[in-house]
Amino acid sequence: MRTRRPGEGATRRSPRPRVPASPRRGARSRVILVIGGASSGKSAAALELAERGMAKGAARAFVATGQPLDEEMADRIRLHQASRGAEWQTEEVPVDLAAWFEKQGRGFRAIILDCLTLWLSNLKERGGPDEQVPDLVATLLRAVRDSEARVVVVSNELGLGLVPADASARRFRDLAGKVNQQVAGAADEVYFIVAGQALQVK
Repeated sequence: MRTRRPGEGATRRSPRPRVPASPRRGARSRVILVIGGASSGKSAAALELAERGMAKGAARAFVATGQPLDEEMADRIRLHQASRGAEWQTEEVPVDLAAWFEKQGRGFRAIILDCLTLWLSNLKERGGPDEQVPDLVATLLRAVRDSEARVVVVSNELGLGLVPADASARRFRDLAGKVNQQVAGAADEVYFIVAGQALQVK
């Protein structure tokens, strides 16, 4: 687990998709799921939702599950970091998300978890059986709720493309779909992002 302090890297922001206004609620932990295809504008929408109405100087964390396993992925991570302001503290947490939220979550008012699909992929790389995933997601959701922060969870919708030819890829797609359904069911708000446009579906 690695922490990047605020101010590291460039602070140039990329254009953000328009996101519908959220209903005002009482002060409590909120879970917002942002889901869409690759390069659809999910991360930009998540930033807008996380920052909306947030007081200046409020502590913010960007919890990244991606790992720079090759140069192309490292470039993607750098571009994402450049799109965030210096007020965002980056936490690199490939797998142990629930533990991070339990230990660190209460120290922040806004948290972006980007992304759930890479977290699931990291779990599978470590050999975690599919049967354990629902319990791991439930544990993560409990830890997220206990943080009392506004938590925006980013995930990929894998079910809109062609059926994968490889059996293991089909199993992962199905598992990711179940994880998305589980998180969406527990979330206070759900946004589907397509071509940089946000549609609130919950």
